[in-house]
Amino acid sequence: MKLDKMLGIRYPFIQGGMANIATGEFAAAVSNAGGLGLIGAGGMRAEMLRENIRKCRSLTDRPFGVNLMLMHPEADQMADIVVEEGVKIVTTGAGNPGKYMAKWKANGIKVMPVVSSVVLAKLMERAGADAVIAEGTESGGHVGEMTTMALVPQVVDAVNIPVIAAGGIADGRGVAAVYALGACGVQMGTRLLSAEECPIHAAYKEAVLKAGDNATVVTGRIGGTPVRIIKNQMSREYILKEKAGAGKEELEKYTLGSLRRAVFEGDTKTGSLMAGQVVGLVHKIQPIAEIFAEMEKEYQIVIRNLSQEN
Repeated sequence: MKLDKMLGIRYPFIQGGMANIATGEFAAAVSNAGGLGLIGAGGMRAEMLRENIRKCRSLTDRPFGVNLMLMHPEADQMADIVVEEGVKIVTTGAGNPGKYMAKWKANGIKVMPVVSSVVLAKLMERAGADAVIAEGTESGGHVGEMTTMALVPQVVDAVNIPVIAAGGIADGRGVAAVYALGACGVQMGTRLLSAEECPIHAAYKEAVLKAGDNATVVTGRIGGTPVRIIKNQMSREYILKEKAGAGKEELEKYTLGSLRRAVFEGDTKTGSLMAGQVVGLVHKIQPIAEIFAEMEKEYQIVIRNLSQEN
């Protein structure tokens, strides 16, 4: 079953739960455009999450969900809030949602953890997940090691629940490719940074539009906290220090508050401009509805052309 049918949405597209970006308003805009909007709890306190859920519900009557980062210090409270507020779809990252699963399932919540390996995908299936989001290292923000092309088919072969592909998908060609790998839909973040409704600073959006194919770099690989961002002064200094053997505390001065500086202040020099490797495919600011319709049209053209060639 394709993701759109499974979730009751128009397009098989999920918006990534980007911390400090995926607000209730943005999630509602995505859902109103026919995708699944997610509220990113990663940059929120527990009560902020509650407020954003209520805001989202006031702006859309379509399905939406919450992305919960399980390493968040208020994760337990947030896990209760999604139940209390009647949220029906939860995606998770940075941990195992097993301890919340029985409560969530008892309240009719679909749970779709983000995974970066086959081992984790199998663990999530055993825990009771309804689907998994297999995210390749091409994605922006916190990343694993495996590419989407390698990860998705191996996860598809390993589990008996639906697999959603993420990482490196920004147009209809990418959608067609992950369908061929066995995915039932896609999650995207980088393409939506250029959406008119996306709340990031104009300077951040401009950096996305100007970025080329080799514009991103992963910081933190040596220390075990890999994050993909657009190259800038901060990333260069961070990597130099990291290679020189700097400790965690010294490196933290570069990253502490850096995402918020990028999102809210438009700091393109020392801010963390999270974006995936497909950023070089993002060329213009568009309404979300136009982005989705364009991707769907491109996908149909690709499929038609492939069938004609055969």
